[in-house]
Amino acid sequence: MAAHIFREDPSMALLTDQYELTMAMGYWKNGLADREAVFQYFFRRLPFQGGFVLMAGLQELIELLERYRFTESDLAYLSTLKDNAGGPLFEQAFLDFLGAMEFACDIESAEEGTLVFPNEPLIRVCGPLIQAQLLESMILNVINYQSLIATKAARCCLAAEGDPVIEFGLRRAQGHDGALSASRAAYLGGCAGTSNTLAGKVFGIPVMGTHAHSWVMVFGQDREAFEAFAAAFPNNCVFLVDTYDTLDGVREAVRVGLRLRERGHKMIGVRLDSGDLAYFSVEARRMLDEAGLHDAVVMASNELDEYLIRSLKTQGAEIAAWGVGTKLVTAFDEPALGGVYKLTAVRRQGDSEWDYKLKLSEQTAKISIPGVQKVQRYSGADGQFVADAIMDIGEEPERVERIVDPNDIHRSRRLTDVAASEPLMREIFRRGQRVYESPSIEGMRTRAADQLSRLHHSHKRFENPHLYPVGISGRLQEIREGMIGRLRGNNLPTK
Repeated sequence: MAAHIFREDPSMALLTDQYELTMAMGYWKNGLADREAVFQYFFRRLPFQGGFVLMAGLQELIELLERYRFTESDLAYLSTLKDNAGGPLFEQAFLDFLGAMEFACDIESAEEGTLVFPNEPLIRVCGPLIQAQLLESMILNVINYQSLIATKAARCCLAAEGDPVIEFGLRRAQGHDGALSASRAAYLGGCAGTSNTLAGKVFGIPVMGTHAHSWVMVFGQDREAFEAFAAAFPNNCVFLVDTYDTLDGVREAVRVGLRLRERGHKMIGVRLDSGDLAYFSVEARRMLDEAGLHDAVVMASNELDEYLIRSLKTQGAEIAAWGVGTKLVTAFDEPALGGVYKLTAVRRQGDSEWDYKLKLSEQTAKISIPGVQKVQRYSGADGQFVADAIMDIGEEPERVERIVDPNDIHRSRRLTDVAASEPLMREIFRRGQRVYESPSIEGMRTRAADQLSRLHHSHKRFENPHLYPVGISGRLQEIREGMIGRLRGNNLPTK
């Protein structure tokens, strides 16, 4: 919903790179329109030098795909594009083909709020080659960003150790659509709410906020500003105390808080937005407690992220709620999740056997994994996640005994001490029709919290986390190595 809420046209089929469309016409001209293909979305490297990613963005992708079609205005625009000789870039017959095309892909995906790791397919698209190709940019755009922000939010919440974290990033986000997507993903990742009221309306997320420095500046002094705000919102007072002098601001907030209590109301707390947050939070807590305002919280903002939250905790800061903005919605130290979308199999319509595809590279990490893949997640008797196995679609999970690191064939792991397993992906679309009932945003958020609780603490460290084991089955490894050998042999230079 966030991607197209401000657009009149319900179709977003043109949310794609031009080369996807030129390839699509190339497939069409070469008689490949009916060829079936499998593409798989995955990422190669964990962001933030961390140990996990939280999958997010699937619901928005579903909504886009349910509306997927090329409208008359889309086709009219494409007809205006020219090639380098000045002629039409796209033939009219191809544009007619696009206009008549109905979405018909099968899609499986990890659910939102699921912990995911490098190299494993998170989304599998199977269907007509042209359609599966055209979805690439849309899938990457939606899933990469929201998964990145959900992961950053989860890290901030881990650092806060149970204290509420509120997303404050609207004014620093990359556009209104980025702000909406960030608010949604941050809530899924564990944030208690957002300052973004439009996100509250669109997604049903709790919204929070009271006043800014400008409110105090209008009145010219803390006391008058706080009294005026308390008169207007007696049950919603978090006073921003550092407009002029922080400790004087806390004193005035205490005075107004006591008057509120006399009138049967309760001050929520005070907010610090500058200075030595550790020192001022301790002093503010002392002053509130000495006045008997034990229920009033000290909240902090000001360029926070998981590292600063953790540092303040270590310093003994008396902060009970955290407003995280810029560094959350911009994923400040990791601007993009490097998700990719690779072709892994093709076949002629009516054939039962797939022709597996593999991309070679001089970099081992960029050699793709071929085939129609699935992922099985194994857990121990205590419910903790043990390992993920990437396997060929025809393999039986219970028969997989060993997994191999796709980036180092000399590193493998036996699947021992396994008590249960489950598939990572769920069926979302069947022949273009949605078959998946999405949970509520609250359900997704609960899933994310449950998943994190089942991940060993060593994988959640901020520095040098222990890498969660993900590998390919022995059978898939044999297929891959055989293909690498044949392709490299076929591509040797001739004398």
